[in-house]
Amino acid sequence: MDRLDRRIIQCLLRDGRAPFRRIAEVADVSEQTVARRYRALVTDGAVRVRVLPSHAVLGDRTWFVRVQCRPDATDALADALAAREDTAYVSITSGGSEIVCQTHTGRRHQGGSVLHRLPRTAKVLGFNACAVMHMYLGGDSKWLAFDEPLTDEQAALFRSPDQRVRGGVDGAAQAAGNAGAPREQDGPLMAELARDGRAGVVELARACGWSKSRVSTRLEELFAAGSLRVAVDLAYPRFGFHVPAYLWLTVEPRLLNTTGEILSAHPETTFAAAVTGSANLLVTVTCRTMDDLFSYVTTKVGALDAVRHVDVVPVLDRLKQGGTRLHDGRLVPA
Repeated sequence: MDRLDRRIIQCLLRDGRAPFRRIAEVADVSEQTVARRYRALVTDGAVRVRVLPSHAVLGDRTWFVRVQCRPDATDALADALAAREDTAYVSITSGGSEIVCQTHTGRRHQGGSVLHRLPRTAKVLGFNACAVMHMYLGGDSKWLAFDEPLTDEQAALFRSPDQRVRGGVDGAAQAAGNAGAPREQDGPLMAELARDGRAGVVELARACGWSKSRVSTRLEELFAAGSLRVAVDLAYPRFGFHVPAYLWLTVEPRLLNTTGEILSAHPETTFAAAVTGSANLLVTVTCRTMDDLFSYVTTKVGALDAVRHVDVVPVLDRLKQGGTRLHDGRLVPA
């Protein structure tokens, strides 16, 4: 990926629905060039932008599960987990003898969750689940480990729709009230946004059979109420980052929140959350090389006095990421 690709991705990470015109201004190229490069990135499986219901609206509870299994059964079990609707991330770790899975429980998943089924699977040798108590999310916690980051002035041009609400339009969210709650008739709109989060009003109106004004009004209501979130998934190896890892940290409880906020602000961090269990903070990072991972653990994590123990678990293979399947290191199109 060249400099222009990386610049486009940085803009999308900050606002996945940013107009190509605004991205072109920052990238100093034509709008047509940005559109062409973006479509090439999607076709290559390097990036996927989706608009999804917020976890609060869905009533989901997020869990991380570490599954120890027989090495000869790992691939088949991981593939079966990745095929489930209630899993978002599925990775093979620990040299092929462990699977780490992010799953959801809630009213949508009444048919038997991963948490109920896995312990009864004969090929599972060990099983440990932890619930997410608090996610450290927001603009500052996005993965932004690029060599040429956007300037503060450039970054200020990009704020996702939900950030724009939090950034001073809270009254709009309150005014939206019940109008911003998802309805049954929103199904076609939500389905199209989940397939292509950058679909414009014209495309959405055509897919839903609605008028353009109705689509625009409904999007504003849903974003203002916090019912939607913009998800930007990357195939990190396509950008030269080949070493993702889970860090299971044991942190002094009184400093847990402060430590989580510090780690979530690091550009290498892709996820950070306070979790239940003896390891009370989970952080995922994505680095270029194993040397970079070593440097991150020893300098950035090691500098935090509140950290009492860290278990570094590199990812051997990732089968699913953010609800999207991967194949040969590329995101599989919808």
